[in-house]
Amino acid sequence: MWQSKWKIFRLCAGIVACINLSVLDSLAQDYPVKPIRLVVGFSPGGISDVLARLVAQKISGPLGQQMIVENRPGASGIIANERVAKSPADGYTLLIIGGSSTILPALRAKMPYDLERDLAPVSMLAISPFVLVVHPSVPARNVKDLIAIAKSRQHELSYATVGMGSPPHLMTELFKSMAKVDILPVSYKGGGDAVVALASGQIDMYVSSVPSLLPLLEAGKIRLLAVTSAKRLSTFPSLPTIGESGLPGYDYANWTGVVAPAGTPKDIIARLNAELGKVINSADITETLTKKMGMVPETGTPEQLAAFMREMLQKNAKIIKSIGLKPQ
Repeated sequence: MWQSKWKIFRLCAGIVACINLSVLDSLAQDYPVKPIRLVVGFSPGGISDVLARLVAQKISGPLGQQMIVENRPGASGIIANERVAKSPADGYTLLIIGGSSTILPALRAKMPYDLERDLAPVSMLAISPFVLVVHPSVPARNVKDLIAIAKSRQHELSYATVGMGSPPHLMTELFKSMAKVDILPVSYKGGGDAVVALASGQIDMYVSSVPSLLPLLEAGKIRLLAVTSAKRLSTFPSLPTIGESGLPGYDYANWTGVVAPAGTPKDIIARLNAELGKVINSADITETLTKKMGMVPETGTPEQLAAFMREMLQKNAKIIKSIGLKPQ
């Protein structure tokens, strides 16, 4: 009697599983049948938002459905990340993800989601090298000069940070650690405030994204010393890397990718990955990214993005531990 009931239960379970699989297959084959939301964890106008809107506009045609950018700023991206992590895994809610998402787990004792468990990588979009910049009053023409000045003027030089654990903060702390120098942090609300403070001489140096630097560079109010990535940036081809110009082995860049809720059908992930690759590598988008935004187009498989995110989680945790920041 018991065995008979167990067989019936297993049969029913198998039928339900087959139905669920057929539903998922159908969703993937027909996808998309309605607009897709691309969630950004920061306010309109920032680099993540601008890139999201470029992608959304370009990809809507090939997908046959509109992609809508939805800004959910707050808590360094946690609000947006949680929103997508807890959304249905049907491919209609995606997330623009970046460097801060692989920093937060080492800074927060408790997170409302698990980055690797609850979000499925779709595709990398771009790498964003930052630039080490000084005020013209600092007599450094290269990284070697800056290190020498910092060592001779201990506790005198200052740098801008836009939040503990932000990518510019970690980039500068990594620089300080490798160069064995002490440069004092000064906090600002955002990158715009930090760049203004640098241009006016309130601080000595800053590690900044490219777009906010261009107007000040043309006005002669700042001096570029080096790029934070391992390779030179096409926006400033003559500008050396930090590794080339005095600190071998230094390599840190921000990045942007797209993820979906965990459990999203693989066929949908594959479709999105293919279309995102075409968009990012199209001539007009590539030109915009490289010449106007200081970014390097970088696409690949979902597996490659997953491996990269895991590597950055480990790298950031190591830096955060070395500078004494504790999870809160």
